[in-house]
Amino acid sequence: MTTLYVSPHPDDFRSLLALLAAEYGPSSRPQIITEDPPASLNARSRPALVLAAAGDGDSLVSGATAVSWYLAFQGKRAGLDAKQQSQVWQWLSFADNELTPVSCAVVFPLMGVTGVDKKVFKAFLDLNVLDQALAPRTYLVGESITLADMAVATAVLLPFKYVCALEPSDRKAVTNVTRWFTTCINQPQFLKVLGEIVLLSYAIVMFPLSGPPKTEAQLKKEAKKREKLEKFQQKKEMEKFICEVLKIANIHDVVSPLPDSYSPQYVEAAWYPWWEKQGFFKPEYGRKSISEENAKGIFMMCIPPPNVTGSLHLGHALTNAIQDCLTRWHRMRGETTLWNPGCDHAGIATQVVVEKKLMREKGMSRHDLGRENFIREVWKWKNEKGDRIYHQLKKLGSSLDWDRACFTMDPKLSYAVQEAFIRMHDEGVIYRSKRLVNWSCTLNSAISDIEVDKKELAGRTLLPVPGYKEKIEFGVLVSFAYKVDGSDEEVIVATTRIETMLGDTAVAVHPADARYQHLKGKMVLHPFCDRKMPIVFDDFVDMSFGTGAVKITPAHDHNDYEVGERHNLAFINILDENGLLINVPPPFLGMKRFEARKAVLQALKDRGQFKEIKDNPMVVPVCSRSKDIVEPLLKPQWYVDCRDMGKEAADAVREGRLKIIPDHHLKTWFNWLDNIKDWCISRQLWWGHRIPAYFITVNDPSVKPGEDMDGHYWVSGRSEEEAREKAAKRFNVSADKITLRQDEDVLDTWFSSGIFPFSIFGWPNENEDLQVFYPGTLLETGHDILFFWVARMVMMGLKLTGKLPFKEVYLHAVVRDAHGRKMSKSLGNVIDPLDVITGISLEGLHAQLMDSNLDPVEVERAQQGQKSDYPNGIPECGTDALRFALCAYTSQGRDINLDVNRILGYRHFCNKLWNAVKFAMKTLGDNFVPSEKLSGEESVSDRWILSRLSAAVTLCDAGFKAYDFPTITTAIYNFWLYELCDIYLESVKPVFSKAEEDSTSQRQALVCRQTLYTCLEVGLRLLSPLMPFVTEELYQRLPRRKPQSDPPSICVTSYPTTEEVRKRRGGQLVLNLTDTIRSLRADYNLTKTRADCYLQCIDSATVSLVQKYSLQIQTLSYSQAVIPLTANQPVPEGCAVAIASDRCTVNLMLKGLIDVEKEVAKLMTKKGDLEKQMEKLREKMGKNDYKEKVPVKVQEQDAEKLRQSQIELEKVKEAMDNFRKMI
Repeated sequence: MTTLYVSPHPDDFRSLLALLAAEYGPSSRPQIITEDPPASLNARSRPALVLAAAGDGDSLVSGATAVSWYLAFQGKRAGLDAKQQSQVWQWLSFADNELTPVSCAVVFPLMGVTGVDKKVFKAFLDLNVLDQALAPRTYLVGESITLADMAVATAVLLPFKYVCALEPSDRKAVTNVTRWFTTCINQPQFLKVLGEIVLLSYAIVMFPLSGPPKTEAQLKKEAKKREKLEKFQQKKEMEKFICEVLKIANIHDVVSPLPDSYSPQYVEAAWYPWWEKQGFFKPEYGRKSISEENAKGIFMMCIPPPNVTGSLHLGHALTNAIQDCLTRWHRMRGETTLWNPGCDHAGIATQVVVEKKLMREKGMSRHDLGRENFIREVWKWKNEKGDRIYHQLKKLGSSLDWDRACFTMDPKLSYAVQEAFIRMHDEGVIYRSKRLVNWSCTLNSAISDIEVDKKELAGRTLLPVPGYKEKIEFGVLVSFAYKVDGSDEEVIVATTRIETMLGDTAVAVHPADARYQHLKGKMVLHPFCDRKMPIVFDDFVDMSFGTGAVKITPAHDHNDYEVGERHNLAFINILDENGLLINVPPPFLGMKRFEARKAVLQALKDRGQFKEIKDNPMVVPVCSRSKDIVEPLLKPQWYVDCRDMGKEAADAVREGRLKIIPDHHLKTWFNWLDNIKDWCISRQLWWGHRIPAYFITVNDPSVKPGEDMDGHYWVSGRSEEEAREKAAKRFNVSADKITLRQDEDVLDTWFSSGIFPFSIFGWPNENEDLQVFYPGTLLETGHDILFFWVARMVMMGLKLTGKLPFKEVYLHAVVRDAHGRKMSKSLGNVIDPLDVITGISLEGLHAQLMDSNLDPVEVERAQQGQKSDYPNGIPECGTDALRFALCAYTSQGRDINLDVNRILGYRHFCNKLWNAVKFAMKTLGDNFVPSEKLSGEESVSDRWILSRLSAAVTLCDAGFKAYDFPTITTAIYNFWLYELCDIYLESVKPVFSKAEEDSTSQRQALVCRQTLYTCLEVGLRLLSPLMPFVTEELYQRLPRRKPQSDPPSICVTSYPTTEEVRKRRGGQLVLNLTDTIRSLRADYNLTKTRADCYLQCIDSATVSLVQKYSLQIQTLSYSQAVIPLTANQPVPEGCAVAIASDRCTVNLMLKGLIDVEKEVAKLMTKKGDLEKQMEKLREKMGKNDYKEKVPVKVQEQDAEKLRQSQIELEKVKEAMDNFRKMI
């Protein structure tokens, strides 16, 4: 049952409003409880309404405005149509913002006033507005009681009831208000809630609790302070209430005037549910079926499925901002458009989360529960918490087709995963082998390379390791000696993992190293194990490093593994799955690995074989999930043979069938695929797709028992019955002699992600979606998962479907903080995009750190970082501003240094946009009707702004096609802010002010209005893919050219084309001159400074033309003065020169505006700095061992830095040349 929590106080007008709305509500009234709501509901205040559909937080509505609107709307007392609803909302706002603060002042005697001064009170409470509104009518809205009457009546209840300023004489001044109020309070519903109210016939004087009476000046000061505080609080609270109510009632108020200023919460509250409800995001929208041929084409893109455990971070925000912009652009172009959502089951991450929850809540491990019960717990958690990321994506405005949302553990996708494994296993592409894997002792599982963090150490460092009380030493190189068998010689080797020497089975030296030639065929003695080890000669050894001799541990090092394979060495595993030592002699047997580290070192010292220990820069592999140190461990696992698939994927790019953008990622793509290693797909987890492979035991003496690592004894099947039949056939025995044991492991999450582009459409089963939408059009993601996901999708798509999964791959940059640092919780610079959207205080940011897993020292450091970067917290920026900022940052490089202050700048841009449309709509007037096309009578100013609009459309079209988002954002920003608002709107104000003088002026104003409308309408459509919420809000306020046939939403309206706004003929020289001057101003960074402009003309006719339009040129180019010159007249010194056309040259006076020598000197310094940086980089990259020793990722970063520095240097040189021409 629905429950309403209200205050028991008889004069709490907020609760009274909710009770009145309930009385006028539907027949089933809510249960009324006069106490605080349970803390678990997180209700902000009373009244609070808990809806009957219990479950999550969405079932709670709190606050008087939100609760009363919900109840009134249910009882059809919130207005009969959109217009009435808008009027009700206005009165609700008036009551809350204007009347409520006065009532508060009346009922709070603790303020210590002896009575409220009538002059002061009337400054607050002027009921004339209300009285005039009620003069011709009985009720505020419509012909019956609405929420408007309830809200205003309860707001003025106390002044009427207890009189403070409303003595009988006061009430006579507002006769209509008194009549209306009396009518309301005598309604049965009012009487039931309020009881009988008697209006007093005298003024009550309220005495202070203590102290002398306050002076009139004190009262005024307090009243103003109180009013200011109340209004601020009411405004913030009202914004939240509006959002709640709009979402609950799904209201789109486009009838009432635009609010005075832009509010992200107001604008972004209700459009998304409406878009979704109308089906705008579905490819079926506007057509009979998806199979219907569309001449404009098909656009399909699948989302990089976020982890089900995840919550939004700025990387998600960037990905979704770009993808949604592209999707909305293609949709507005009329293409059959699908952006398919999905979520990844995130094997390790989800299992860890649920295991921690089990231990915290029940004190149980997954082993205590057992596999089946644990899986049930994971599904329970997923069903309760797993769709959080979807809600966050909606908050970002992502126009995904939610009806097609997929989860990688859904039956449809699970079947596809099973089928993919079986087909590839039957073909021999998937095989069984015992090799080294990345092992997490804490997780007891192999992990993928992407789950291994490379922690760089400069030298000796103590690191925390799970399961150890004390920190463990890393970043040191220990040297010790092996005795040569049969002689007094010794060979000195060095290692950063001294405990692994217990698993050594050889010492390696370079074949060309003269120092060890005499040791060919010799053995060294292991000091602790009864083992002789050969000295082997191998090219992988670096003669110049250390002594040139290397210890070989084939079972615990990737390089050593390959040496062991080449020389047929013994592979001795000294670690079990928990990190305890095995296959070693006492006292080391059973020790924890890092305790053994200390013990082995001491034992070597005791035997006199220890040589030295020194600092050593190194990279330590750390498990990103558990923070454990990753160990290379020999395990029998399933592998994918990637050689042929990798070649096909590489060839697809080489042959141009698959395009990777930006192309500087090609080198990395080819380097990885041309040297690809086989892919380990086994994971020792319970949550995930269990591997459909079975180990065969044949109950027949003629068949010898198999070993786990022997693939011949493994069979795959869609069921155990199918697997048994395969096994019986393989060993030529009857099925009853076959015993099967299914592999306990699950598949690597990247395996199911690798087939995501076609598994979401029901592959391998043929259906309409698969036929229409596969292959897709585009894959957009971060460059950091180019191989882990992108390459595997390409390989598996080609292997299993014979088709590329998409035609293009666009890789965006990685988000860093404003200082260029990687986002890290310990630095305090990880930003939740929802905090940027809604704003958060510094204290709120600190509180988030306290809820994290950071240790106290890291929390302190992170808080200092937050205090430095966000001393006042993060201001509310809104979704649109965040999206626009992220797209503006997305240059086609590798990193984005994100400054929150820049996002706030785009919030101000939204406000500028808002004010421009408000002004323009006032200028257009209520009766404006847009014409279907422009008249051809446009003035120079009109033609100029239309030419700028045409240029912006052209730039945006090219930008979207080239994935050049900064070009798009710059074009739109410049058009709206600098060209439309700063110049055109200012230039046409005189036209509108003179509009009624004569018929010519009227005609000119009408033409100008049509131009202005075109700029607004096209400009909003241009911006819509980037800022969907504010553009929808403003677009809905504009009249339509074809109201009967135009689409209902901007998001399904056509995107502007160059043909639609092609440049108009006429006055081309004037437009060229204006553009040339503005271009010169931009070159010399004259953003606010006006400069004189000398226009040297080829003949007198051109001079006359320039003189005729000199005022327009001056205004449109933001010049100080425009001076036309003949060809013979000299141009003053100190001008920058540019050719506008063959008839006129522009000379922009810079002398006195900029210090040329100073500018050149600054550029010289910059040039020197860049050349030094580039020289250092070239020196670093030119070293002999650079390619062998420096990680590939670092090499790529260095190459990118060099490329960007070269581009910057060229720009600096060009600027210097331009300045020197002026000297």
